[in-house]
Amino acid sequence: MNNRIFTKFEFQGKNLGIQIFNLKFLTVVILLPLILTSGMTKAQTLDDYLIQAAENNPGLRASYARYEAAMERINQPGLPDPELQAGFFFRPMERFMGNQQADLRLMQMFPWFGTISTQKEEANYMAQAQYQLFLEDKNQLMYQVKSTWYEMIRLNEEVRISKENLEFLNKYERLALIKYQSASGGASSGSIPQMSGSERSMTSSSSAEASGMSGMGKNQSLAANSTSLSNSGSMNSGGMSNSGSSMSDILQIRISIRELENTIEQQVADLEPLHIRFNQLLNREIGTEISLPPGFEPLELDAEKMIVLDSIQANNPMLAMYDSEYAAYEQQAKMAKLDGRPMLGAGVNYMPFTSREENGMVMGGRDMVMPMVSLSLPIYRKKINSRIKEVELLQEATILEKEQTRNLLAVEWANAYRDWENAERKIRLYSEQRDLTNQKLNLLITSYSGDGEDFEELLRAQQQLLNYQLQEINAINWQYQSLAKLEMLSSSSIPLN
Repeated sequence: MNNRIFTKFEFQGKNLGIQIFNLKFLTVVILLPLILTSGMTKAQTLDDYLIQAAENNPGLRASYARYEAAMERINQPGLPDPELQAGFFFRPMERFMGNQQADLRLMQMFPWFGTISTQKEEANYMAQAQYQLFLEDKNQLMYQVKSTWYEMIRLNEEVRISKENLEFLNKYERLALIKYQSASGGASSGSIPQMSGSERSMTSSSSAEASGMSGMGKNQSLAANSTSLSNSGSMNSGGMSNSGSSMSDILQIRISIRELENTIEQQVADLEPLHIRFNQLLNREIGTEISLPPGFEPLELDAEKMIVLDSIQANNPMLAMYDSEYAAYEQQAKMAKLDGRPMLGAGVNYMPFTSREENGMVMGGRDMVMPMVSLSLPIYRKKINSRIKEVELLQEATILEKEQTRNLLAVEWANAYRDWENAERKIRLYSEQRDLTNQKLNLLITSYSGDGEDFEELLRAQQQLLNYQLQEINAINWQYQSLAKLEMLSSSSIPLN
């Protein structure tokens, strides 16, 4: 398959004009309006994947092949093929001019003036409509690639945050073990409840992979509190009571550790179908490695809400497709009227003769050439009028479909902006909640290190912190998803601060 694509752009103000060139390889530089803004720390990586998807995705290549097929229809209208009629006599026909051997007729019909050019214009507009459908398919593909990309980053961030929280739960467990030893009057390590080998291995591996949580910074304080606890074991008067309480704390925190480990396993498992989907969009092997950035930051739009809507209504390919389709129907209506005009024909009739002898005299023998003209008479008007009415109804349907599409685009625009604004509010909320929860955790850790109280409250606060972090990442993901949706609708980039 000889793949070709548009590769030259002309910028005039805000309008992007595209000239068509045929190439040997499929190279999609029409992605320029969409791939320039991804908002990622490593935007070039996403840009590369977008280009690969545009070059390799079979659905998009099929859409472009349909456009190329529509372009070929422009060259198809032309004069009807000439008609040649030939008749030969088994026995020469005796005529006054001699013996006629054959009868040859050649006729060329000519459509009414302007018919062929109108047919080419109609095919051109239909090709333009097909090209707009190709652009819509391209926008949909770019949105799917971006959406999947952001989902993978979100899950990666959730795994990282969960592992960081798992590290802190392990630290709390060690603190509870120290409290248990102190309450038991310096019991040996053999009397301390231990995790199984596989459980400890999983916990330690998770702890080794996780880095310290932002804003927590409690390694030194935990070590100091642990030392003070080990030195103050003889000060606990209610040994049995505190021992039971510490044992309960240890069991409770191990329950939380198991739950979080299971959550991490689920998050890692959820990444696999996203990896497969992403590679399939790029038409690659499902196991191909994907290079993901370490995370993403909140975005800020630098475009007014109504300006984005105007951009959508001006640049959306589906609206342009209906415009091209309406223009094609106009040409069809013109062709229907032209079909009601007569067709002209011109030709020649050639009759070869041979001489014959009659009463001792040689007669005839001269060939005859006769020019001919013909004229079709389109007197049956019912079918012509029906075709004209059909085209008028199709034009009306196109206008209504365009209006319906415009309304649906406005709804999608409103939903995308609603999601964006909701994400902004949630990011601010969860950021504040995360900071406050960090302060609360500091107080609870200090309290538990001193008197062993409020351990369940400490675990609840740690769970709250994890939830706020995950919800904040999810809100940032919705920002990126909304941006990708707006870029898909407008078929252009959205300015960012």
